[in-house]
Amino acid sequence: MSSIGDALRGIGQKWDGVVDGFNRKPTPVKLGFLLLFVLFFYALPLLRPPLLTTGGIDFGGVMFQVIAFALVALGLNIVIGYAGLLDLGYVGFYCVGAYTTGVLTVYHGSWPFLLALPVAVAVTMVTGVILGAPTLRVRGDYLAIVTLGFGEIIRIVVTNVEWLGAASGIKDIPHPPNIGPNPEGPFVDPSERGLFQIPRLEWDGLVPHLDHDHPTSFLIFGSQDAIPYYWLLLTVLILVLIGDRLVKASRVGRAWEATREDEDAAELMGVPTFKYKLMAFALGAAIGGLSGSFYASSQGGYINPQSFPLLLSMLFVAAVILGGSGNRWGAIAGGALVAYLPERFRDINDYRLLIFGLALTVLAVLRPEGLLPPRRTRRAKAMEAEIEALEEGELEEDANA
Repeated sequence: MSSIGDALRGIGQKWDGVVDGFNRKPTPVKLGFLLLFVLFFYALPLLRPPLLTTGGIDFGGVMFQVIAFALVALGLNIVIGYAGLLDLGYVGFYCVGAYTTGVLTVYHGSWPFLLALPVAVAVTMVTGVILGAPTLRVRGDYLAIVTLGFGEIIRIVVTNVEWLGAASGIKDIPHPPNIGPNPEGPFVDPSERGLFQIPRLEWDGLVPHLDHDHPTSFLIFGSQDAIPYYWLLLTVLILVLIGDRLVKASRVGRAWEATREDEDAAELMGVPTFKYKLMAFALGAAIGGLSGSFYASSQGGYINPQSFPLLLSMLFVAAVILGGSGNRWGAIAGGALVAYLPERFRDINDYRLLIFGLALTVLAVLRPEGLLPPRRTRRAKAMEAEIEALEEGELEEDANA
């Protein structure tokens, strides 16, 4: 076990070196790499690489789920990673966003999706404020218990209230609006849908060839193809990521960091910690509601209380911790892995969750700072290593003397 741990720590140190080297690159070089990185992920469900493609389940649908988890993890990272608040009921905000969309678009109204989306985000943000105002004055384990109860309360409410569909849920939630023609009927030529069609790659071993029989219609949202949903949600993720970066670099981000490191000291320095904690809670809730709204309008267009179990909250927290709490890129990577790995091992259905759980446990034990820890964590580890080296050197000198 120790040899495995040493190997993983060595890989982690090399990866940290790669990240530090990338950060030292000139800005144009970094932007070029990021552009190629983004283009690759837009094309990924069309490229369908053999090592990444999931067997037995639609790869486009899996990638949509991956991006949805990444978006949720990015929102939860604001609460846990930036402000230092342990939220174990984040699935409640995810549920509020989804049900608000379902109620407005089909169950008690006929709003278009693009009009219901900002309302769902606003309702979820208000829900975060209502929950946070009386509870954020407590800290640590007590806050975790309160938020855990909130997640369960939301699920129980939507299960028992007929106005929200009760246990049967809400169906026929409309999809986002299409761009281009979308004729309906069993004998419609796929080439008539959308502005244009994009063929996918099929692989014969390691030899690719174009599949013109199952093209993807550009930005036509329906039940047969999840790739347009993936493109839409990936675009939303990029926009949220830009906003996250701007907020983190602002006065608000510095206040969150001060509150996370030492709330009492921040109060003595004049930082209104309650105000900024409430802001983090509301902003994180809004992003969770945003992802929930897109989930409700996805391929199936159906939600019910069983779609939002408490297990999802645990997976969301695991995604942030696994990726690296406090690092936006780490949260995205953690969310992607938590969503992708169980589907990748679907072929061994009886053992896939066991393998997934063991992988999370090993990473948590051997690299507790996460896959992509924030810069402050890497600096602290480097300083600890230098101090240990100096102490060992002094001990050796004393022994030789």
